[in-house]
Amino acid sequence: MPTAFAIVAHPDDIEFLMSGTMMLLGKAGFSLHYLNVGNGSCGSNEDSRNVIIRKRRSEGMAAAAYIGATRHESICDDLAIFYDQVTLAKIASVVRDVSPDILLTHSPVDYMEDHTNVCRLAVTAAFSRGMPNFPVDPPRNSIGGNVTVYHAQPYFHHDPLRRQVVPEMYVDVTGLIEQKAEMLGFHASQKKWLDASQGLDSWVQTLRDLDAYCGRMSGKFQFAEGWRRHLHVGICSKNDDPLRDALADHVFLPTD
Repeated sequence: MPTAFAIVAHPDDIEFLMSGTMMLLGKAGFSLHYLNVGNGSCGSNEDSRNVIIRKRRSEGMAAAAYIGATRHESICDDLAIFYDQVTLAKIASVVRDVSPDILLTHSPVDYMEDHTNVCRLAVTAAFSRGMPNFPVDPPRNSIGGNVTVYHAQPYFHHDPLRRQVVPEMYVDVTGLIEQKAEMLGFHASQKKWLDASQGLDSWVQTLRDLDAYCGRMSGKFQFAEGWRRHLHVGICSKNDDPLRDALADHVFLPTD
């Protein structure tokens, strides 16, 4: 069975950025895996660190279970996600264990460093999967096979300098937007936090607005998730595009 692995910074990032694509991959016969590298420790103005970590772990487990995904345990605190050997060794170990065909992660540029650091970590974990001399934690043998890496849209579809980021591939999530909203609803602890920290007011409406924005960029879909494919060198063959192949009926590439 082919495998898709979503590696993101925080609980709820998958729901905002890529849950529609994950659901479609599940329907296409893929085994689904989740990793929130950060444990959600900073996602509250009211709860203590330990309380919010427990809440967000439970919320993440419920969201993953909703689409039948295997959830892997978080690795570090929020804002403690750094591109270092300790963190890389842990993520690389999980990548070897999962052995994904498709790896979905953050944009290389985004509004906060947790997202961009996870992107770099995920790419290097994919790149090092076949290197027996790179030690991982816990120890696991290197693996063969190709993995194709795809980058989601940055949050709010813009880079940190306010420039719009345009996807190369759009996935139609119009028929899944209410399920995406339901999945985000599992992360109930975040409503007050996002209202207070980012002024989102209605976080579920924000999800709909972001996907509608991407849909308008596509010029084809009402709601969409956008993707860019990582360079193939060292991770897969030049023409590998398993996300496009698996979701052909739901995908639009403006260059086609």
